Amino acid sequence: MPVPGSTPGSPASGPGAAPSPPTTQKSWDRSWPVLGREVADEPLDAEAWFGRPAPLVIEIGCGTGTATAAMALAEPHLNLIGIEVYQPGLAQLVQRIEREEIGNIRLLRGDAVDVLENMIAPGSLTGVRVFFPDPWPKARHHKRRLLQPATFALIADRLRPGGILHVATDHAGYAEHIAEVGAAESQLIGLNGTVGGAGTTQRESAPIGFERPVTKFESKAHTAGSAINEFIWGKIE
Repeated sequence: MPVPGSTPGSPASGPGAAPSPPTTQKSWDRSWPVLGREVADEPLDAEAWFGRPAPLVIEIGCGTGTATAAMALAEPHLNLIGIEVYQPGLAQLVQRIEREEIGNIRLLRGDAVDVLENMIAPGSLTGVRVFFPDPWPKARHHKRRLLQPATFALIADRLRPGGILHVATDHAGYAEHIAEVGAAESQLIGLNGTVGGAGTTQRESAPIGFERPVTKFESKAHTAGSAINEFIWGKIE
């Protein structure tokens, strides 16, 4: 789903958006047809898309992909799919994937709930990462938050037994909401201290890493004095 005001096939978006640098546009034109797809109402054959069988992890809201690329390089044994609606961010990530020859990332442009509902089979995901989702801070907008009970249940259904849901936020109010909703999801068990888990034992046996590279966004949150709340759940086996 392109960003409103964007031109299909182009990473520029929005009224008055700055044009993409020529190198970014050329990279997009070369690599998006291989690395990226629009969200669709049809099952995704991840093994065929990546050209190999491997544990599948999705990142919801990958932004410009700083964390996505770093984690892909650190976990070459995983197939990673980043989901994002923001085309300029995807364009930056496409350029980095091409420049650094990262072979285990694919990208979906559109709504993450549509991906989970229509493209991902139950019990097929090894991990789901949701880093700094939009907190929609105004009370009247809370219903727009991604991490609601229905979404938690959907993610849990798509995870394989032992699969991981890893969430991070710098918004205190959203953190309270996430903790409450996650605790109510019966298919998940807390794995880190924030959600009542011991952490150490599970980290050693977890199918994905729990370390996150610090992005510019997170650095700004640290500078502003915002606490980073981290939530890690595993699907009950």
